[in-house]
Amino acid sequence: MIWFDPYPPVLEAAKMADADDLAEIHASSFHKGWAAAEIESLLSDSRVRAVVAKRGSPFGSRRPVGFALIRAAGDEAEVLTIAVHPRQRGKGLGRKLMEDAMRRLYFDRIGAVFLEVDEGNVPALALYRRLGFQEVGRRKNYYATGVGTTSNALVMRADLT
Repeated sequence: MIWFDPYPPVLEAAKMADADDLAEIHASSFHKGWAAAEIESLLSDSRVRAVVAKRGSPFGSRRPVGFALIRAAGDEAEVLTIAVHPRQRGKGLGRKLMEDAMRRLYFDRIGAVFLEVDEGNVPALALYRRLGFQEVGRRKNYYATGVGTTSNALVMRADLT
């Protein structure tokens, strides 16, 4: 039997009150998670756009299940992080978060967005390529894997104009 959630996630601007939940999601998504204080610092930065996905509900939205943090500088932006709760992965939520963030950047007249991604993260690479990102560089031994090794990061760019 296929389970269907009749209440899709709601995308909205992240709030300071979301910081603890975002830190928990980030820690479940990366070897080195960010503390709530680090996320609060980013949320208070006027250059940072923060999009959060919250579980839908007939009674209003619930706790966050994913988020993206993007920092703009001039007419360019950088994806600082994007994370989806492990139980919510594979449902297209990362794509929805990125599309929403990119749409907001476009309306803010940002011309290009950059990101770094682990070259071994096949699902993320597929998503970014579908969204128009292209490899423009490589950073050797950029990510610590947590088992004493490192992996390379691909630097990717998407033009929004």
